Amino acid sequence: MTRLAMTMGAVLGVVLGNLSAACAAPEEADSQRIVAAWTKVWDDPQTDAGIRAVLGAVDPARMSKHVFYLAKDPLPFRKLNYTLPGHSKSTLDEADDYLADQLQSWGYRVEREGVRVQAFRRDATKPKHAQYASPRPEDPWYTAHNLYAQRRGRTRPEEIILILAHKDSQSWVDSPGANDNAIGTVGVLEMACVLSRQTTERTVRFLFCNEEHTPWTSVTAAENAKKRGDRIVAVFNLDGIGSKGPDETKARKKTNVTGYTTPEGQRLAQLMTAACARYVPSLTQRVEKRPRPGDDDGSFVRAGYSAAVVNIGSWPYADPHYHAESDVPEHCDVDNAAMAVRATLAAVLALDRAAPNR
Repeated sequence: MTRLAMTMGAVLGVVLGNLSAACAAPEEADSQRIVAAWTKVWDDPQTDAGIRAVLGAVDPARMSKHVFYLAKDPLPFRKLNYTLPGHSKSTLDEADDYLADQLQSWGYRVEREGVRVQAFRRDATKPKHAQYASPRPEDPWYTAHNLYAQRRGRTRPEEIILILAHKDSQSWVDSPGANDNAIGTVGVLEMACVLSRQTTERTVRFLFCNEEHTPWTSVTAAENAKKRGDRIVAVFNLDGIGSKGPDETKARKKTNVTGYTTPEGQRLAQLMTAACARYVPSLTQRVEKRPRPGDDDGSFVRAGYSAAVVNIGSWPYADPHYHAESDVPEHCDVDNAAMAVRATLAAVLALDRAAPNR
């Protein structure tokens, strides 16, 4: 651990400049390049104390309350093709309202971006976890929504750190979707909560999207960001945080895997490892290179934002309740998820505090 800590400055010193340049079009790379004085970020006692105070505000009990609301009572799941008896909105629309209400109570302005989607069909001939099937053209269309909230940066608002999670549960089976992905949704919500009381230098944007309906709404979010010319310097996707296999659960291990697909993503994954070592040393952190862009971070990689990673409890994903009716809140390791949230926050705050050379 000591040896890893000694290499933090070397690892971090090259990260942010490469992140911003990778996110820009080639002709814009030079003007958008950020070169950070990384060795001064965590080594400054005041900055370090400030980061630790933010991480200390993460509340597992609050996270657990949100997970049970979104994946048990009053919402049994979050999908567009199911409306509770006597209710006027789908369970996913009700979940959107709940998330928006929480964000607004902390002072955020919430924006909704509509995307036309269909529910997946079910193919019972496939293995249980993979029984989703493409909808038919005549199947109903729905409007799903991306939810956005952000803390505008004080000195570098044009540089955006994006934190996201998909909030819907499976449209083809009545799964509560607690680990997939109410827990990641709540992780992003918790980060928004604790950062609502902070001043950031760069803009921190929160995105709650949907991927259990088709097409994925993160694709629209990424494509629209590119059309606007958004300068997204880093993307952190939280999906299934704290979820792992039975052996690790039985051994009470606390795990996190940071997955990446590009060199810029690898540097961001190295930052996550350094953040874990310094601020959440009891979290077992691992980095995995994925063969191709996937999940909602992959939507941003495909749109040209190469500095993107996913934080997940295990890889390959080992939750035995994956895409099943048994994916209930009682199976969430909320303490583990809170540790992953703290590590992600530490990485985000390091990126935010890094001062560019002018």
